[in-house]
Parts: sequence; C-alpha cells; structure tokens
Amino acid sequence: MPHRFTNWRKSTRSGSADNCVEIAVAEDGVVGVRDSKNPTGPVLEFTPAEWAAFTGGVRDGEFDL
Repeated sequence: MPHRFTNWRKSTRSGSADNCVEIAVAEDGVVGVRDSKNPTGPVLEFTPAEWAAFTGGVRDGEFDL
C-alpha cells in the first residue's frame, strides 16, 4: 500500500525555483522523495535505514563527482 505523505518540504537553499526535490516523512518513518516540478508525479520511497545510509553517504562525501 502506498504511503500517505504530508508536509512536503525542500531545502531553503533551493530558493523560489521549482526545480528541486522535496521530501516528506510518513508516520511509519518511510521517506518520500518527489520532483517539485511534478508534485502529482511518482514518489520514491525509502525505508528509514535506506534514508540514513543515503544521507550518511552524502555527509561522508561518497557521492562527490
């Protein structure tokens, strides 16, 4: 069953442009990620463990190009 996400938010560094990702957290901790240009489009869902691994990787520089 798809999760119900409310309170979508994006980084304050994004400014007023609608060309970024937004995230929301469901009651069970699942994190939803969507494209701000298409708020009714598909949502990627990540378990709390997956999201923690991703954000940890970002902090540790694993994805630097």
